[in-house]
Amino acid sequence: MRRRRGRQRSGCTGTTSPAARQAGSGTRRPEVLRRRAALRRRRGWGGARREGSGVTISSRARLDRVTFVLAGEFGIVPSSLAEGPSGTATRNYLAETDTGERWFVKTYPEGTDLAEAEAAAGLAEYARLCGVPVARARHAVDGRRLVASYRGTAVSVTAYVAGAVTADGRLTGRRWEAVGTAVGRLHRGLARHPLGRPTCGPRDRSFDPARARVRLMDLVSRYEAEPPRTAFERWAAEAARERLAALPLVERLLAKAPPVTTSQLVHGDLSGPNVLLRGDRVAAVIDFRPPGRRDPMWELGRLALDPRTVLAHEDWPEGLARLVAAYRELHPTPPVEELVSVVRLTAAYLGCTVYPLNTVVDGLGPVTPSLEAYAEHRVLAAAALRARLDEAEGALRDRLT
Repeated sequence: MRRRRGRQRSGCTGTTSPAARQAGSGTRRPEVLRRRAALRRRRGWGGARREGSGVTISSRARLDRVTFVLAGEFGIVPSSLAEGPSGTATRNYLAETDTGERWFVKTYPEGTDLAEAEAAAGLAEYARLCGVPVARARHAVDGRRLVASYRGTAVSVTAYVAGAVTADGRLTGRRWEAVGTAVGRLHRGLARHPLGRPTCGPRDRSFDPARARVRLMDLVSRYEAEPPRTAFERWAAEAARERLAALPLVERLLAKAPPVTTSQLVHGDLSGPNVLLRGDRVAAVIDFRPPGRRDPMWELGRLALDPRTVLAHEDWPEGLARLVAAYRELHPTPPVEELVSVVRLTAAYLGCTVYPLNTVVDGLGPVTPSLEAYAEHRVLAAAALRARLDEAEGALRDRLT
């Protein structure tokens, strides 16, 4: 009796690729095979460390997996693949082909919910179709998926945005209006999304002192149970205690804010690092979260009143007023009183949040010098927003009424 032939294998890994499984038993797509053959010839496939390369086996294996997914699932055979700017939880790459095409490649942490990642990528594509400057996504070769994975490495691909800088700390001049227009167009488009139109309801959870009290008390108790070991942990523990004690101040801020606010679909992580600028224009809005409803003022404040912007530019109240006026021209749904309250609400949000004070105890990632600086900037920015609240709200009223 003849022994049955095993399932076709891909690469040097001895496992069946997702592309082969999807193609059906015993069949392989010729175009995918051609790309993979070209890939192996170019890279000298094998995943072993090259002497003197300075690349560890683990990072080489990661590069090989990313390259394999690009070829097999997205039809991209990179002539070069280099690490690019990484996100909070993602490791990113820049891929370039022989024809000069450049692609931004995002890889997701192990254990990522692929359905949520797909939903986030889909929301970005929806925003792009609404006229928001969003980098064009590359679909997988099946024409349906925006996220594909192989052996635990999940990947999405978008066109690379060249010559751009992030908006954190860089809102100056005409950029204020440009960002306001982009976010207004974004929120207007998301307000028409099939998942639901804007509604009115209680304030966003980010402005809830009662919720913040529970979270801060828990954080303080955990720091007390296991005494801080590093300078950052000691600072974070003390900052958490001070924030807990200052919650009555947050309650006084909110007493003059609208008790009922707009809720709608939003980007979900709209902040300076996720808005790319090229000159005085918005080049791209990136890193969408899965569809979810929040107060658009929470999102607008996180971007426009980024701590680095507030601390670096003395004229931020006037710049903010111009940004909000441009926003309202595209998205007039939130009433004027809500728009005027954006500074007050952002100060309250900074007084309620536990991030990044909880970075170590919640295992959110390494404490880098940039994270330490950001943590301190958030404390200073909250104080600056409170100190200039009347001035900023006056500038907003002058522009909006």
